[in-house]
Amino acid sequence: MAVLRYIYIDDIYLLFKESEKSKISLQPLTNNNMISNNVVVSFLSVSLFFFLFFFSSVESKQFREAPQFYNSPDCPSIPANFDYHDIITTSAICFDHIVHVAMTLDSAYLRGSMAAIQSVLQHSSCPQNIFFHFVASTSADTQYLRPTISKSFPYLRFLIYRFDDSRVAGFISTSIRSALDCPLNYARSYLADLLPLCVRRVVYLDSDLVLVDDIAKLSATELGADSVLAAPEYCNANFTAYFTPTFWSNPSLSLTFATRKACYFNTGVMVIDLQRWREGGYTTKIEEWMELQKRMRIYELGSLPPFLLVFAGYIAPVDHRWNQHGLGGDNFRGLCRNLHPGPVSLLHWSGKGKPWVRLDSNRPCPLDALWAPYDLLKTPFPLDS
Repeated sequence: MAVLRYIYIDDIYLLFKESEKSKISLQPLTNNNMISNNVVVSFLSVSLFFFLFFFSSVESKQFREAPQFYNSPDCPSIPANFDYHDIITTSAICFDHIVHVAMTLDSAYLRGSMAAIQSVLQHSSCPQNIFFHFVASTSADTQYLRPTISKSFPYLRFLIYRFDDSRVAGFISTSIRSALDCPLNYARSYLADLLPLCVRRVVYLDSDLVLVDDIAKLSATELGADSVLAAPEYCNANFTAYFTPTFWSNPSLSLTFATRKACYFNTGVMVIDLQRWREGGYTTKIEEWMELQKRMRIYELGSLPPFLLVFAGYIAPVDHRWNQHGLGGDNFRGLCRNLHPGPVSLLHWSGKGKPWVRLDSNRPCPLDALWAPYDLLKTPFPLDS
């Protein structure tokens, strides 16, 4: 009887690569073999299990189909010739009355993204007038991401844009948390270059949040005559903590904020005027600060500080209800936190702790129960009712 020869390996992946190259041959088992037929088969079976688990766990996630949501009778109409099942072209998204939403999309945060999409649609008075612009890394498997989105949201209007990591990789310096160093985390700085020119205004949302209010209200935020973006400001936060002593001790740098009332704002929820962004060349301005950061360390916190350097003190204010942020705790331990005082329109698990991770580990924070109803993940072993 022929069996696979026992091979010493130090990586399961190498075993399968070798198998693909037919370097593992079939040979008769003799008394000189050191292990039995059954042990070989068992070893390979266990190896196959762990290989498939570690290398396919993300792609194997299955999500439920979300219910379809319809416009209320008083919603502005989209041209009748728009067909959900047509291939979406640029001209199909240039209508008035469309609320444009931009999000990044990757396998690691896909579960959060699905919940965020669900929450946006569920609480919108005109869900059929929402268009999603997803930005994915060129290294991402869009052959998995696109059908996953389409299966859960068959009537969703969306496009996926490919973001070249190399465009920003040279500007990134290490921060206090590795997740903040992902090139896709910086894609929000390039929306004006990625999205069609006819998209003048977009609501940018992180993937670790849910809305409990109509996103059209947020999209309609008044930007005034000059502001490029709007976001909730937190002027009680210690603004100096977002930059290093090197920054504040250098007069030419610290004077950056001398003529403006600079306050902290969270970049996970922003309303952006893309036309003003393009006209002002703000992507270049952000990159210039990132280049300086590579030469002398002036901040520690990923993609946020360049936004503060360029926009703090110049943004249009948004009510705090639209970003109840920090529910993921700090960037080190991710401890549980309570809501800020006041009404809530958006819950944001910024910080290290993510609700789906804590729920899966059976160590949820109390507020994670507010995220759970929007979770579309299919459980692998559903319990009998």
